[in-house]
Amino acid sequence: MALARCAVKRLVVGVCALLLAVTGGVLPATAAAQDLDPVATWNGLALESVRATRASDADAARSYAMVNAALYDAVNGIAAHRDRRDRAHLLRAPDGAPRYGDQHAAAVAAAHAVLTRLYPDRAAQFDTQLAADLAELGDSPRVTAGRKWGATVGSYVVDTRAADGSRPVESQPGGTGPGVFPSAWSGVQYRAMAPFAVADPGRYVAPGPPALAGLDYAAAFAEVALIGDIRIHDPAKVAHYQYWSLPAGSAQPPGEWLKIALEVSAGRSLPAKARLFALLGATLSDVSIPTVRTKYAFRHWRPETAIQQADTDGNPYTDKDADWKARAGSPGSTPEYVSGHSSFSSAAAAVLAGYFCADRRTFTHVTDSAPTDPATGRPMERTFDSFSAAAADAGRSRVVGGSHFEFSNQAGLEMGRDLAAEILAGKLLYTSGPTHHGACPL
Repeated sequence: MALARCAVKRLVVGVCALLLAVTGGVLPATAAAQDLDPVATWNGLALESVRATRASDADAARSYAMVNAALYDAVNGIAAHRDRRDRAHLLRAPDGAPRYGDQHAAAVAAAHAVLTRLYPDRAAQFDTQLAADLAELGDSPRVTAGRKWGATVGSYVVDTRAADGSRPVESQPGGTGPGVFPSAWSGVQYRAMAPFAVADPGRYVAPGPPALAGLDYAAAFAEVALIGDIRIHDPAKVAHYQYWSLPAGSAQPPGEWLKIALEVSAGRSLPAKARLFALLGATLSDVSIPTVRTKYAFRHWRPETAIQQADTDGNPYTDKDADWKARAGSPGSTPEYVSGHSSFSSAAAAVLAGYFCADRRTFTHVTDSAPTDPATGRPMERTFDSFSAAAADAGRSRVVGGSHFEFSNQAGLEMGRDLAAEILAGKLLYTSGPTHHGACPL
């Protein structure tokens, strides 16, 4: 029996080697594997989990990054041992990866390992999905090896990020005086979280809002006082704000960009798609760090407070309106500068444009918070002719809603673009030969 098993093993290895030679170093996927889309399925579960737990934007971004880091490193680890060219890993080096492991099995097992640790109350759902995915792949040595490797990678990612500074939850107390955000807000520990990909998040902290007594501040004040006023009836502006509002209970702004990425990357191979989502997840989580750090440092007041207390700002060009209310319906729960919607959106748009080697890509999208179209009874769609146009639309919605000044929108957009550029230039590239950035396409 032992000799027979050895003979079978030698035969399997020989067949795999032949396949590698014929296919240029890549094992063909089984028919079952071709029907699976681990990136879509397991990101969908991550999105559902964020909605169900009413996670904050930074919490959500971290979760998405961990799922996609594990998924990518699991898939990439196997590829690194059998392809002629390999890509750099994000968190888990390919050491120990099975050369002939099934990449789909590795992907689903890695994502499962992360989500069950992040959301233990939803483990039964994740277990059911894992069992269904593995059943489609079949019970082969390749699948078993891939599953084992993926579970190892997923556990490694969770353990590595366990002490990353995202816990315990910290708060900044409310402040007093002109220009100061008056309420306490939580989640400020994210200002010191360890990044996934950038070298120094502090490089991207915004320089600060304009001086309260200056003309630039007065101009931004005048704009939002007009277009963000809830008393001025404008259905188009209400719909614009609501479309991008993405409050607790939604996928949050980072999740909305994952949804966009799923739509525009349909049909791509598992390794290519896993790389895109690892880049996107890392970028979205990393941009939360300077976003929170900037809010914490400047603790700037929201337009509603600023307009109601304009007599205290020392600016001769601003007028107090004690009855002014933001079109959004509330003043906002965190300091105003910078706009997180803007930083998340521009960071994601830059990653997508870099990955596809083109910003101009027309797509139609429905957000989690899209208002209902009275004519059709369905959520309202918006069509964009580029990724950057969608990011600009998301950022501008915060001014239209009376939640932010335009200078905070612009600072957030710049922050996201700059941070994404660092990640695209140096992460998940080929370890030898031409890289993606500098030589498009993939």
